Amino acid sequence: MTDVIVIGGGIAGISVAARLSEHASVTLIEAETALGYHASGRSAALFEENYGAPSVVALSRASAADHQPYLSPRGLLLLARAGEDELFLKDAKALQCPEIPLAEASARVPILNDRITRAAYHEGAQDIDTDRMMQDMAKTLRANGGRIRTGAPVTAIARTRTWQVHLTDERLTCDVLINAAGAWADQIANMAGVRPIGLTPCRRSMARIPAPGGQDVSNWPIFFGVGETWYAKPDAGKLLVSPADEDPVDPHDAWADDMVLAEGLDRYAQHVTEPVTRVETTWAGLRSFAPDRTLVLGADPMQPSFFWCAGQGGYGFQTAPAASRLVVDLALGRPPEIDATTVKSLSPARF
Repeated sequence: MTDVIVIGGGIAGISVAARLSEHASVTLIEAETALGYHASGRSAALFEENYGAPSVVALSRASAADHQPYLSPRGLLLLARAGEDELFLKDAKALQCPEIPLAEASARVPILNDRITRAAYHEGAQDIDTDRMMQDMAKTLRANGGRIRTGAPVTAIARTRTWQVHLTDERLTCDVLINAAGAWADQIANMAGVRPIGLTPCRRSMARIPAPGGQDVSNWPIFFGVGETWYAKPDAGKLLVSPADEDPVDPHDAWADDMVLAEGLDRYAQHVTEPVTRVETTWAGLRSFAPDRTLVLGADPMQPSFFWCAGQGGYGFQTAPAASRLVVDLALGRPPEIDATTVKSLSPARF
């Protein structure tokens, strides 16, 4: 018997489990053989607190102090071409990104071509050391006596006076069940006899290409076109390029779609002077969205001992500190630190 079972070993699950382990006995269950195998292990690893819906921005800003040990400078560069002024102004305003001269943009990313007509830059965007963040959460959980079970898919869930969670080789019981199963969160809800939210997993593809022209890309910002139709980000001396796709799919171990990736690489290539001559590796992850595209955090309205920590979309890492605090506050019956309007906008009761 454990007080709490957390299903899902991505950043959402491990952060809630670590924080809750200071107050209760916690067991975290992950179907894969390692933590952070799916979306969390395939993250763009960027902290940009102005990115997302108002509730996402509120969570990101409330998470900023917790992120400090894991952040390093990156910067964000928004690019537009002729005819894209309206989208450029919309994106720049949303990201609080001041417009800069084209010469400055080219100094930051020397491969930009002469089709770029406008640019905006935000210095506050930073890289997140996602691996160290997850490792620290796992250390905290274990140090507090918590248990982590990987390679343990859930086969059934039943509810009597307590929750019974069946694995292939073990049956666990708990008083509180926290659903942080990412793309599989609705499936876990169905097993538990809880009404699903209506989450939609969406594929996000990625390619790693050599540093363009052999240049040192380490200090380049993440850069992207208006409307978020592609982005490029330095990574370990290479460049990651994504078509920023959001194709709805069933939950699975995602892989990149070659045609979608080719279209994204072409959109990237239309903004730069160096052609894409080689793709070294490709992969994809799943970003899961609730119908209103914001997170789902809190107790299920029909089953108060079943908590949702789902629908992170692409904001899992940047919102995790504040999101986990909110779930723990609600689970312990404490007044949340975050404002009531945001709490309500994140509650499963809104569906």
